[in-house]
Amino acid sequence: MSIKGQIIFFVVIFLSVFIIYRINLKRKIKKGKIKENIEIIYLETKFKLKAKKIVYAQIITWIALINAFIIAFVSSFVALIPLNLIFQLLIGFVLLFALIYALYEIYGRHLKKKWGTKNE
Repeated sequence: MSIKGQIIFFVVIFLSVFIIYRINLKRKIKKGKIKENIEIIYLETKFKLKAKKIVYAQIITWIALINAFIIAFVSSFVALIPLNLIFQLLIGFVLLFALIYALYEIYGRHLKKKWGTKNE
């Protein structure tokens, strides 16, 4: 696949995942079930964020962006690798968890500065 094709593939996956994920999170806010979302639970517990301070409208946009980037990047990267399917899946699995940890760690530290327990 050409570079132009890869970029189009990345953008289509990114936008699709972002839109679907954001709509899903907005529905959870309307139903009052946003606090049950695993990403929000992880960020609240690991970075000791107070639920009262969190602006869920902002956080769902960033969570949707992070997840869309992770999925689009991993799928685009793995599609470029000319290896057997088993090795592609293995590389994708490792890359997926590395990106999840790294990006949520960065975002969590940002939120801790913004809404952490020390910022009363």
